[in-house]
Amino acid sequence: MSGEDDDQGTEGERVVARLRPHARALFWPSLLLIAGVGALAYFAGSFAEEWQNVALLVGGISVLLLTWLLPLFRWLAQRYIITTRRIIIRSGTFTRMRQELLHSRGYDVIVRKRSVQSLFGSGDVLINTGLDHPVTLRDVPSADLVQGALHDLMEQSMNPIAARRQAEASHPGETTRWGTR
Repeated sequence: MSGEDDDQGTEGERVVARLRPHARALFWPSLLLIAGVGALAYFAGSFAEEWQNVALLVGGISVLLLTWLLPLFRWLAQRYIITTRRIIIRSGTFTRMRQELLHSRGYDVIVRKRSVQSLFGSGDVLINTGLDHPVTLRDVPSADLVQGALHDLMEQSMNPIAARRQAEASHPGETTRWGTR
């Protein structure tokens, strides 16, 4: 079974969105790659000894590839898949992590936008599931649209048991004249 096949899960579950962090994360590494290639082209062949020119090219190319490939692999390794039933968070280059959140369990969705994120329409989507730390979808493009979609999906998949649990959690210890409700 391929890695894409397990995203579908059960029958009737459809993929709503496949997201990665905003590609803006690759701007500085790409700019460094372009400037570095220009500098290598300018300084190539400027040394008297041939081994120095070869060392410059090998060392420069190695450094440039590492400073561009590592951020690229880190960006490619982070993926968020939103289906009609759950959210799947995949991360990690060498150690893979997969986390799933069911819409039927209910959660709070908060969007946090920093100044640069606001310019590009992206943001961090914080999903509070009741655990110590909220699950964060970092630097998601169209964060407000993602938040709205998550609210709609959670509302559609809310079953009676989850609705009762959420109602009890939102009104704990509410009392009436005859005792605890």
